[in-house]
Amino acid sequence: MQKSNFKRSTTLPQSSRPAIGTLPSQQRGIVFSSLILLVIIAGMVLLALYLIKLDRTITHKFEGKRWDIPAKVYSQPLELYQGANVDRETMKTWLELLNYQSNKSYDRTGTYHRSGNTYFIHTRGFTYSANDKDAEQVIKMTISGNKIASIQSTLPAKSGIIRLEPVNIGGIYPDSNEDRLVVSLDEVPQPLIDALIATEDRAFYEHKGVSIRGIARAVLNNFSGGSMQGGSTITQQLIKNFYLNSDRTLKRKANEALMAVLLELHYSKDEILQTYLNEIYLGQNGNRSINGFGLASQFYFDKPLKELRIDQQAMLVGMAKGPSIYNPRRHPNDSKARRDVVLNNMLAMGTLSQEDYEKALEQPLGVVDKPVEGKSQFPDFLDIVKRELNTVYYSDDLKNEGLIIISTLDPIAQLAADKAVDKKLSELRRNSSKTKDLQGALVSANPETGELVSVVGSGSEFTGFNRAVDAKRQVGSLLKPVIYMTALESGRYNLASPVDDSPITVTLGDGTKWNPKNYSNRDHGYVPLTTALAKSYNQSTVRLGMEFGVDTFARQLRRLGVQEKIPPYPSALLGSVNLSPMDMLGVYQVFATGGFRTPIHSIRTVIDNRGRILQRTGLNTQRSIPPETNFLTNYALQQVVSNGTARRAQSLGSHLNLAGKTGTTNNYRDAWFAGYSGNYVSVVWVGRDDNKPIGLSGGTGALPVWIDYMKRLKLTPVALPEPEGIEWLWLENNSGKLSNERCADARYLPVLSAHLPKEASACALGLYQQERAREQLQWQSQQGVINQQRRREGLEIPNGEAVDSDNDEDQADSNDAQSRADTWYDRAVEWF
Repeated sequence: MQKSNFKRSTTLPQSSRPAIGTLPSQQRGIVFSSLILLVIIAGMVLLALYLIKLDRTITHKFEGKRWDIPAKVYSQPLELYQGANVDRETMKTWLELLNYQSNKSYDRTGTYHRSGNTYFIHTRGFTYSANDKDAEQVIKMTISGNKIASIQSTLPAKSGIIRLEPVNIGGIYPDSNEDRLVVSLDEVPQPLIDALIATEDRAFYEHKGVSIRGIARAVLNNFSGGSMQGGSTITQQLIKNFYLNSDRTLKRKANEALMAVLLELHYSKDEILQTYLNEIYLGQNGNRSINGFGLASQFYFDKPLKELRIDQQAMLVGMAKGPSIYNPRRHPNDSKARRDVVLNNMLAMGTLSQEDYEKALEQPLGVVDKPVEGKSQFPDFLDIVKRELNTVYYSDDLKNEGLIIISTLDPIAQLAADKAVDKKLSELRRNSSKTKDLQGALVSANPETGELVSVVGSGSEFTGFNRAVDAKRQVGSLLKPVIYMTALESGRYNLASPVDDSPITVTLGDGTKWNPKNYSNRDHGYVPLTTALAKSYNQSTVRLGMEFGVDTFARQLRRLGVQEKIPPYPSALLGSVNLSPMDMLGVYQVFATGGFRTPIHSIRTVIDNRGRILQRTGLNTQRSIPPETNFLTNYALQQVVSNGTARRAQSLGSHLNLAGKTGTTNNYRDAWFAGYSGNYVSVVWVGRDDNKPIGLSGGTGALPVWIDYMKRLKLTPVALPEPEGIEWLWLENNSGKLSNERCADARYLPVLSAHLPKEASACALGLYQQERAREQLQWQSQQGVINQQRRREGLEIPNGEAVDSDNDEDQADSNDAQSRADTWYDRAVEWF
C-alpha cells in the first residue's frame, strides 16, 4: 500500500516535464548545415591556400632556373683556309673525333664524302657566342700534299676562314650529379615528338593536364593485351619528374593531377613539351644521371638528335618507360622490342608510313659500344682548364650555370702527345728494373700565343695527380741557359768566349766545401761558351754562375716567369730547384719568342648560357729579355741540338734549326728535355713517383719522347727575327777575339753591337796587316800611274800625292788624325 501511494506521489503530469536538451528538427538542420558550410568554406580556403602554394612552387621553378646545367669544355676549332697546313690524316682524325659519318650524298649534318683528295663536308655548325655563330654548311675542299689547295662553301666567309666545329673534351658537373644538354624545341626532330606523343600521351594537345580518356584507354589497353600505354599525361610525368618523386601514394597522385592542371593554365604546350624533353631521365653514366633527349642522343649514339634515324629516335622514346629495363647496352633485345612498340604506335597514329615502319624495324640499334659523353678522353688537359677556371669563377657557377668554355686544346697535338708518351714509356720500361715503374709528363704550347695545345700528366686512369703541374722535381741542366744568358747580357762574354771547366771548390755559408763534378767525371779546361752549354759541363756552369751570383740567377728566373722561391745556395745553379713541367714550359716559351713572355693558358673564351662572352683571353705579352740577348741565347740553344747533348733531335730535320736543352739530376733520378720549333715549345719529364734512380739521362730518357711527339706534328723552322743591336763577326773560338774566315778556329757568330770585341786574334792580326800592306801597295801603284798621266798631260802634281805610307800621318793635321783614329776600329771590325 505504501508502495502504491509512493508511485502516485512521485509521478508528474506529462505536460509539466521540462524541455531541457531538446530542439525542434528545423533548428537542428540549420545548425548542422551551418557546420557543414563552415567545414566546406574552411576546406575551400585551405584548398585555395594549398593551390596557391602549389602554384607558387610551379611558377618559381618553371620561370626561374630550371636545372643545374654543367659547364661544357671544347677544344679549339679546326680552321680551314687556302694554304692551311692540313693533310688527309688531320682531316681523318678530326672527323672521327666529331663522329662524322661517311655518306656519298652528304645530305645531312655530320656527314662527309671523300673522293681522292677532295672532301665534301656537311658541317653541324657551332655557336661560339651570341654574335659569333657558324651555321651548318657544305664545304668543298681539296688537299694537295700537306696543304689545302682550294676551299669553297655554301655560305660566305668574309675572313676566308671556315671553322670545323670544336671537339667536346668534357664537362664540369653539378653536385646533384645530373647531366643534361639542353635543347630547344626546334632542335628536336618532329618524328621524335610524334613518337613521344603516340606512345606517352596521344591527347597531349587536347587535354588540360589530366586526361580521363587517356587513363581509361590505358586501363582498357593494358587489360586487353594491346600496346602498353601509361595513364599519366606528359604534363603529369613532367610534374612527377620535375617537382615530386616516384612514391605510389594517393597524396602524390593527387598533387600530380592538381599541379598538372595548374601548369597547363600558366604555360603553353610547347613550353611544357620542351621542358619534358630536357628533364626526362634516360640512363646512368657512372654516378651521373643522363637527363633529356639531347644528352641521351650523345650518350647512346654519339650524335646530335637531328642526325638520328627514326628507329633510333623511337628507341630513346621507348626508354622513357624504364631506362634500366630498356638499356640498349645491357638489354639489347628488350630495348629493340620496346623500340618496335613505339614504331607501331607511330604507325597506328599515322605519323609513320608502312614502308618506313618496315624499314625501321630492320635497322640494328646502332648504339656506340662505350659512352663518349661524360668521360673525357683528355682528362689531364681538362684538369688544367678546371684549375684555371677556379682562379676566376666560383665553383657553383662552374658547375651549375651552363657555361661554354672554348679551350686552347689542339686535338691533333694531344693525340700525338698521348701516342708518343705511351709508346716511348712502354719501350723505356722494358730497359731494366729501375725503369719498370717509369712515369712521364709532356706539355706543349704555341710559343707566340702561349696557348697550351697538349698535356700528358697521368697514367691510363686519371686520379687527380697531374704530373704536368703537380710533380715538382729538380730540373737539372734545364736552368743552365739562364746562366749563359746572364753572361752574354753582361757584355763580358760572347758566344766564342772561353769558360773554365777545370775543378772548382765553392765554400758554402756553413763553411763546408762543395765540389761539383761533370757527369763524365772529366775536366775540359778552357772551352768555348757554346761548347760548355752544348755539352752541359757542370764545372764551367758553376764557375760562370758564381761570377754573377746566385741572387742574380734567381732574379733572372723571376724575369722568365718562375714564381717558385729559388733556394739561395750554389747547387741551384745546377738545377737543384723543384719545378714542374708547366713551370719550365713558361721559361722556354720566352726563349722561343725572342724574349717575350706570354703566360701559358688553356682557355680562349668563356660564354654563359645566353651567349654572352664572360672571358676572352687576349695576348698578355711582356718583354722579359732584351731581344739581342735572347737572340744569342737562342743561337746557343741551337748548338745543343746541332752538336751537343740533343743531337738526336737532328733526325727531325736540320732545316728546322731546333733549339733546346737536356736535363739530368743527381743519380739519374729525373730526365728532362725542353725545346722548341718555330710553332711548338714542348717539355718532357721522365722519372719515378718514388724519386728512385732510373738510370736515364735527359738525352736517353726524355729526348726520345720529345722527338716522337714532335715528329707527329707539322713543324716550322725556328726563325727569330734578327733584332737591332746584333752584328755578325768572325770570332776566334775559345778566345772570343776578332778573327777572319781564313783562320782555322774562326766562327761566324752574332755579337752584341754594344759589346764588340776589342782585341783580334794573332792569325787575324797577321792577315789584317798583310791585307793593309797589300792595299797600301795597290794605292801607291795607282797614284804612280795617275802622276805619270798628269806629267804627260803637263798637269801639276799635288803636293804629297805621291808620298809613301810612312809619311801619311806626318802630313795630316791633328783633327784628321783624330778622325782616322775614330774610324780605324770600325773599319777593322768590318774587315774582321
